[in-house]
Amino acid sequence: MAKLTLDDTLTAPEDFVLDTLTSVSTADQWTPHRPDRPEKSEGGQRFQCVSEYSPKGDQPQAIAELVEGLKGEERDQVLLGATGTGKTFTMAKIIEAVQRPALILAPNKTLAAQLYGEFKSFFPNNAVEYFVSYYDYYMPEAYVPRTDTYIEKESSINEAIDRMRHAATRSILERDDVIIVASVSCIYGIGSVETYTAMTFELKPGDIADPRAVMRQLVDLQYTRNDAAFIRGTFRIRGDNLEVFPAHYDDRAWRIGFFGDEVEQITEFDPLTGKTMTELKSVKFYANSHYVTPRPTLNQAVVKIKAELKERLAWMEKEGQLLEAQRLQQRTEFDLEMLGATGS
Repeated sequence: MAKLTLDDTLTAPEDFVLDTLTSVSTADQWTPHRPDRPEKSEGGQRFQCVSEYSPKGDQPQAIAELVEGLKGEERDQVLLGATGTGKTFTMAKIIEAVQRPALILAPNKTLAAQLYGEFKSFFPNNAVEYFVSYYDYYMPEAYVPRTDTYIEKESSINEAIDRMRHAATRSILERDDVIIVASVSCIYGIGSVETYTAMTFELKPGDIADPRAVMRQLVDLQYTRNDAAFIRGTFRIRGDNLEVFPAHYDDRAWRIGFFGDEVEQITEFDPLTGKTMTELKSVKFYANSHYVTPRPTLNQAVVKIKAELKERLAWMEKEGQLLEAQRLQQRTEFDLEMLGATGS
């Protein structure tokens, strides 16, 4: 028996929230922080469930009742059914009926991958994305003071999953017809959506932009320049052209042609063959890392880290923990240098 809970409060209409706020007295009124979001470049598309089957048995009744509950702003609803009774198909029909973005949480990567494949087949014309941890293997760093033994962190990142995470994030911010299939652990450690969206920038033909300034912006977004190996998350210069391999693509890249300080043309091309695929009216650059941080916030954090380090070192020296103090100072100063140089 499987259990699925729908949380209607995550996508409650803004009018409902505003009505709730206006009912509170002026003295006690609290307004949530909701900065303006950029306009969606691919908004307006509708969900379309493609299947040779139609709802049968108890499915039509279940779909009607769950849709009615969503419209009535029910906080929690449960769909029960044995294995093979068509719960995934039922949920696909519900998503099509309500025309709202959906977040599907699975307890592990294996089940998430299975659900991703099924929803991808039901919605071939919509953005079905996969968002799970990108580590194939991870062992945190460790230090044993008694023997002065330091064990470095070891990790192996799956590039394909990392690209899919970036594609999922971009789809949320650029489209309305989005279904995200994720593991439960995906909600931990991710950055602020306000910070992430604030770090984006857009280019279109006719814009006045210094190529060197554009490259500095790309570096701020954790892109690296690599003229030899053009891979995902890098950019390179070819004459008057700036070529960028976006973090959310694996088979397409962008070529921005400059005429002096003016963007003359933007095209999409195959990074393997260099063949131009199509001409673009505009492109929006998203960060190459979900943990990108604006420079003012970074500088503020560095000052506080230094103050806390000084306080901690004084306590350790007072307690006679000289070896630990030396190790802490060495590691922290190294991390501070990395933050200042690379932003992460």
